[in-house]
Amino acid sequence: MPVPSRFQQLVTETVGGLPRRFWWLWTSTLVNRLGGFVVTFLALYLTADRGYSASYAGLVASLFGLGSAVAAVGAGVLTDRIGRRPTLVAAQLGTALFTAMLGFSDGQAAIAVVAFLVGLCNNASRPAVSAMIADLVPAADRVRAYSLNYWAINIGFGVSAAAAGLIATHGYLTLFLLDALSTLVCAVVVFVKIPETRPDAPAARLDEPAVGLAAVFRDTRFVIVVALNLLLALVAQQGSTTLAVDMGQAGISATRYGLVIGLNGLLIVLLQIPVTRLMEGRSRTALLVASALLTGWGFGLTALAGSSAALFAVTVAVWTIGEIMNAPTMMGLVAELAPAHARGRYQGVYSLSWSLASFLGPAVGGLLLQYAGGGAVWGACAALGTLAAAGYLLLGRHTAAAGAAAAALAGQVPVRAPRAVSEQEPGPTAENGRAAGARA
Repeated sequence: MPVPSRFQQLVTETVGGLPRRFWWLWTSTLVNRLGGFVVTFLALYLTADRGYSASYAGLVASLFGLGSAVAAVGAGVLTDRIGRRPTLVAAQLGTALFTAMLGFSDGQAAIAVVAFLVGLCNNASRPAVSAMIADLVPAADRVRAYSLNYWAINIGFGVSAAAAGLIATHGYLTLFLLDALSTLVCAVVVFVKIPETRPDAPAARLDEPAVGLAAVFRDTRFVIVVALNLLLALVAQQGSTTLAVDMGQAGISATRYGLVIGLNGLLIVLLQIPVTRLMEGRSRTALLVASALLTGWGFGLTALAGSSAALFAVTVAVWTIGEIMNAPTMMGLVAELAPAHARGRYQGVYSLSWSLASFLGPAVGGLLLQYAGGGAVWGACAALGTLAAAGYLLLGRHTAAAGAAAAALAGQVPVRAPRAVSEQEPGPTAENGRAAGARA
């Protein structure tokens, strides 16, 4: 097949067949992330520009994470009760307002309080967006849709991180205002172009039992998956907080930090779709184990970077590959585990793992860096990644054994051993696997 035809086929298989409303949601995500400067540069802004300590920068980032944690569960419930669209629009309007306020805040207490409010509103949008994608896209195409949405996030992140480093040399206030403006535009796009997507609750309950928030936490398998994700999220949080401070202490400028961390987004933009296609037909457990090891040890290698921006860039490349493998796999799994009328709650609890990590990770990382040095921080990252990999492996074996035992009790011979952690194989099309018919 000629190269142009092969490329055209690849593009068609990657982006074809998805609903128009999904692409409006994708566009709003891209616009928002193109202006997503503040979270990435908040730690550097507080230490390099405002002169605060690494521990205070970690505290502020932790308060941002605390706001995210409060929002995760609450916004998940609101997403199911009042709808995806009003929850998302309200969250984005609040984020725009408080982000602008953060740029004008002065004094440690004021900055800390507003950072909490930014985190509260910012993370409230996550369950709504994830639930919207699950509502709009058929099960067979969800992994592909989540992969494309994650791709949009990182197109925006890569561009904004590189540009923000240059903008920051002329003053950080511009970063805050541009971030607020992009979030406002995102809210307008959602309000104008995307109607409510929440399934009709009474119709949904004809086929599925009612699921309250307590029932989500009683879903043992799902809670274990969330707990393992928390370990990796604690590691990933160091990329936008502790890493920035460590590089600053090594004498690396804000511009170089922006270019180095921007490599994360650039690699995801270039590799997310090809790697997702390479993941087709692979064991989900194997992918999660590999992603955990790459993430943990990628950050662990930072201890060897010294004052070389190039070596820091190499470590970013390693943990980025782990992130590329992990993100769509996990998002597709969570969507499979959630009943249609409880998607907001499930996505909120899953989001809680990231919120808790953004609360605990920066504070612990900042304290370790200040009092024990970078070696302790990056060694701990390697340890957590290894622990998460072991957890995925054990969970996978337990799930496979339970599936085989159930088949034996039913007097059936399984055609093949069930996929560990999830029966659906990761990949962008229906041919790559089937949705799990029931939650274990």
